Amino acid sequence: MLFFQKKNRTFAIQKCNIMAESNFVDYVKILCRSGKGGRGSMHLKHLKYNYNGGPDGGDGGRGGNIILRGNHNYWTLLHLRYQRHIFAEHGGNGGADKCHGTDGKDVYIDVPPGTVVYNAETGKFVCDVNYDGQEVILLKGGRGGLGNFQFRTATNQAPRFAQPGEPMQEMTIILELKLLADVGLVGFPNAGKSTLVSALSNARPKIANYPFTTMEPSLGIVAYRDGMSFVMADIPGIIEGASEGRGLGLRFLRHIERNSLLLFMVPGDTDDIRHEYEILLNELRQFNPEMLSKHRVLAVTKCDLLDEELMDMLRGELAAIDSSLPEGQGEASIPIVFISAVTGFGLDELKDVLWRELNAESNKLQVITSTDTLIHRDKELSHLARELQQEGEDEEIIFLDDEDIEDIEDETDEMDDL
Repeated sequence: MLFFQKKNRTFAIQKCNIMAESNFVDYVKILCRSGKGGRGSMHLKHLKYNYNGGPDGGDGGRGGNIILRGNHNYWTLLHLRYQRHIFAEHGGNGGADKCHGTDGKDVYIDVPPGTVVYNAETGKFVCDVNYDGQEVILLKGGRGGLGNFQFRTATNQAPRFAQPGEPMQEMTIILELKLLADVGLVGFPNAGKSTLVSALSNARPKIANYPFTTMEPSLGIVAYRDGMSFVMADIPGIIEGASEGRGLGLRFLRHIERNSLLLFMVPGDTDDIRHEYEILLNELRQFNPEMLSKHRVLAVTKCDLLDEELMDMLRGELAAIDSSLPEGQGEASIPIVFISAVTGFGLDELKDVLWRELNAESNKLQVITSTDTLIHRDKELSHLARELQQEGEDEEIIFLDDEDIEDIEDETDEMDDL
């Protein structure tokens, strides 16, 4: 802990040393800096038999760029967890005899597809990487300055000046990984999400009879008929108020933004299934209203505890649940499936419903158009400091008033004079 004392007041900056036990890293903060351009050369040519050879100063080289590159070989941001400073090379200075300065090497940051970049100081969305091989210039290197050879004219045949290189660009960024999957599971803790993924795929998430057993998202490939398959994402449980940061809250809600289809899971022994479904839906609405345009399916789990008569009664009660489909598609009842991952009841029907919804014409159109129209909301500054602390990616932020800042600047100037 670092302390700064001024006028009987102590400002403390405490660094969060939260180390994740898991190798799944989906949130990192990095300071990036591009290279500055090299300065142009101001040189006049002098030879043994030509003392007035004129200007021959070369141009400076450009600075290196910081480039994000999609790489499907990476699944998380673990390789960037301890690489907190990424700097590109500066451009070389120009030389005599019209020698051009060397260009700074570009630095590539390989990230898994689905990575979104935010400005850590303003919370503004910067860019995202959607597919393998995609390259996005995050920070552009400065251009090199022109040498005095470029400024020669008929009236100024020996210019004695040259351009400096353009300055570098610097930005502290937040990299967030949002999993790319076809189906995302949405439900309260202990709704049976991990059990379903383990029953439909070869994924083996941790399963236990206590809340928040799943502490990290996991992907499973679900085999379908004729060699077809789709990807299902197991997301940690959501509780009421998750959009405000409660529970695991904001940390994993972002993974649902990239899913094509949302599978809501509510246990069959719940007192009010419809009420729980509406709570989950409201949390998604509070987090990002754009998520309501996705197709949805409701699965009533743990049906091995129910008999046929009770399931028929629940079907009648749940038939009134409507879902707003994408614009132009009107409204229709969401598909409702009764399943039991333990006994295998209803799993084949569930896969049929999921496959049908994934390949619906309205969903296909949404996938095609959402590549360039997916809206990432900016981060709220009021929540950004708390979010960074929860992720263990930042120091405690202390907001000072103008008087405090002026006093600190005055004391800094006095120390500089000493």
